[in-house]
Amino acid sequence: AGAGLAKATLKPVSSLEKIGASAVLDAVHDSGIDKSRIEALYVGNMMSGMLSKQQHLGPLIASAAGLGPVEALTAEACCGSGGAALRLGYLAVASGAYDTVVVAGVECMKHRKTDVVTEALAAASHWEQEGGRGLSFVMLNGLVMTRYMQVHGVKHRDFAPFSINAHKNGSTAAHAALQHKTVDVDTYENTPIPGVPASCPIQMFDASATCDGGAAVVLTADQSLASRHSSRVRIAGSAAASDVLAIQDRADMLDMVAVRLSTQKAMKQAGLTHNDINIFELHDAFPIMACMSLENTGFVEPGGGLAFAASGEIGLSGRLPIATFGGLKARGHPVGASGVYQAAEMFLQLTQRAGKNQVKDAQVALIQSIGGVASSVFTHALVAE
Repeated sequence: AGAGLAKATLKPVSSLEKIGASAVLDAVHDSGIDKSRIEALYVGNMMSGMLSKQQHLGPLIASAAGLGPVEALTAEACCGSGGAALRLGYLAVASGAYDTVVVAGVECMKHRKTDVVTEALAAASHWEQEGGRGLSFVMLNGLVMTRYMQVHGVKHRDFAPFSINAHKNGSTAAHAALQHKTVDVDTYENTPIPGVPASCPIQMFDASATCDGGAAVVLTADQSLASRHSSRVRIAGSAAASDVLAIQDRADMLDMVAVRLSTQKAMKQAGLTHNDINIFELHDAFPIMACMSLENTGFVEPGGGLAFAASGEIGLSGRLPIATFGGLKARGHPVGASGVYQAAEMFLQLTQRAGKNQVKDAQVALIQSIGGVASSVFTHALVAE
């Protein structure tokens, strides 16, 4: 019924409390629903305890937003926390437990040094086998990328279209952290990350930007409250799935089971086929993850993701636009909030309010939020009505 988007930023914001409350209030205002009708708040966050020594974000943000003594809790599924919070909100309304709830996502990372944030992010891995042995998420995604390159005989530069597309779309998104940063193939190919070993193919413009940010959406089952905008958006399908946490323990690290299963479940519930989807807002934390998502959801065949991206089909006027406001790569990746940014952005797309980033005649969107290296996956199908 409404969406609120704080500008993702590479500079520290004032606090989790303020950015979260601001996004919530913006979403409530956008919905036109009186704040007194909000019955619950679900907050996506990964690292507030590790980086800000602040847990208990539900009551913190509910109080700051003036929601009163509503049910308020935090959902944690690492990088997929925003998608997890959206699923909790959906289930609360769909079950009839509540009529109207707010789903928010918030993350503050920029007040801490890079090495501290990198270690905190690694908590999304299997710590004993991966993070605790020095494997960062750059390196874990590098392992998947290396495997993909070996299996399909491609090179690092072949992944460039994902980054180029994201930055192009982010350049016209007012809430994007990297709004003024453009990328070409040479920049993508020749900007290593300091400290990352040469054996890892991931470079600077493969990695999404760590940043601060917050977003929120209002969900309601009360049709009389959901009429402010000319069109409404329905969550037609919601699903989640998980996979083995340590990627080395998987039978095939290119077979992302949770991506595939959550997509199948959500689309089946919504009664949709791949041809019905106008936008796929995927979790492009790294181009390899964008490629893996396209392939494991069934939009393209295994090994076909790079050619699909290179053909321009992922652009705003392509067959399957992705990262329509810059995605995690250029909008930024305030980790626990990214899944809620996706929902808020697709609300704008499907109500035809996306401005320069509008996908023409968009009516159906699929959004997918991923925790870890696709260890937790949350997929939602959204339909304009």
